[in-house]
Amino acid sequence: MSALPQIARPALVAPEVRLGDFFSLTKPRITANVLLTTAAGIFLAPGHLGPARLVAALLGTALVVGGANTLNCYVEREIDARMLRTRGRALAAGRIEPRDGLMLGLILAMLSIPLLSLALNPLTGLLALIALISYVAVYTPLKRVTPKALLVGAVPGAIPPLLGWTAVTGSFELGGLLLFALMFTWQIPHFLAITLYLKDDYARGGHRVMPLVRGEGAARLHLLLWTLVLVPVSLSFTFFHLAGPIYAAVALVLDGGFIFFAVRALRIRTGPSAVRSARAVFAYSLLYLILLFPLLVADRRSPPSQPGAPAAITSASTPRAR
Repeated sequence: MSALPQIARPALVAPEVRLGDFFSLTKPRITANVLLTTAAGIFLAPGHLGPARLVAALLGTALVVGGANTLNCYVEREIDARMLRTRGRALAAGRIEPRDGLMLGLILAMLSIPLLSLALNPLTGLLALIALISYVAVYTPLKRVTPKALLVGAVPGAIPPLLGWTAVTGSFELGGLLLFALMFTWQIPHFLAITLYLKDDYARGGHRVMPLVRGEGAARLHLLLWTLVLVPVSLSFTFFHLAGPIYAAVALVLDGGFIFFAVRALRIRTGPSAVRSARAVFAYSLLYLILLFPLLVADRRSPPSQPGAPAAITSASTPRAR
């Protein structure tokens, strides 16, 4: 007799329920957050996208993120079934056949790259492809090998605002790279907080996260250190005259709040309070991002002209959209 109960699958599934299960594989909340950062990159970039190209940029981003998330659910379906947080996912629970989930992920991915490349420019399509491959083929399996997977996973997570920037400009420029650096740095304390309060669940799934491999103390210390790194990164937009003093003042306040919660998480390491302190860091990190990006857009400045500066790395086959 099997140690695990068999999943009872109904003979008939209502079409709206089945469609909802397929949609859930794309992780809509994560996709919506990614679109927020992509939109920030679009509106911060020096140039303009017409309505059609704006829709193409956001739709293409949604497709590539949804495809990556769906393929992640396919690859990790057996692991997800062992974890309390993820066992209700459609593939993990057996409500969708693996081949159907795989097909959906591949279709979304295959639609996204040509759309971004042809409607916008090849550089944006290439960035989306790098994000897709690094997330699904590198980060996802690496999570079961080393805690350093977090740094690898932060790369595709940081690409969307850069993707938004290149959608407008067709080139790598300072503003886009600073957006990438901001998102990369923000993700480390954000995900370390998740691994701290879900440590036991990650153990069930066999993930090699830092609290399990190096201990909670090391994870909480790294959380604080990366939060400190976030301060100069967030303020760099004002330093390079891409944002104004209002942004700098509010960003400094938001950074101070982040540091406060990180220090508290470092000091409280045992008992239910330790879990609550990690959850507080996670909740604040979301608030931080929700407030910071609109503020950055609202107080943006045009990049100063620099005569004689080296040319940007530009997508060769597409002119800059001005």
